[in-house]
Amino acid sequence: QVQLVESGGGLVQAGGSLRLSCLVSGLTFGYYSMGWFRQAPGKDRELVVGLSRSGFSTYSADSVKGRFTISRDNAKNTVYLQMNSLKPEDTAVYYCAADAGLGISRRVQDYEYWGQGTQVTVSS
Repeated sequence: QVQLVESGGGLVQAGGSLRLSCLVSGLTFGYYSMGWFRQAPGKDRELVVGLSRSGFSTYSADSVKGRFTISRDNAKNTVYLQMNSLKPEDTAVYYCAADAGLGISRRVQDYEYWGQGTQVTVSS
């Protein structure tokens, strides 16, 4: 059974930092590209950052460039999202997702497995 379990969300003041973790089990972690998506109320789910399964390619949405970083530890089957200089507009439910494709897709439908999501709230 494949499981993706996010942790690390919470309430933080604007300008603060959080690190999200996603522990993956039930699949060969190194064969999957990983993405962190977010969904705010009334908005579509969007890819925030992505990391290819090789680890050589990354993607960052324009809204988070220079502030958010994705990384992975294949030995621990874990992907991380380091979020710095948080803004109120970063408030959303954050999801990690796994895609068996070679590259980094921005499409929700390309990701086969999803975590349950973790709430991030940034107060002004």
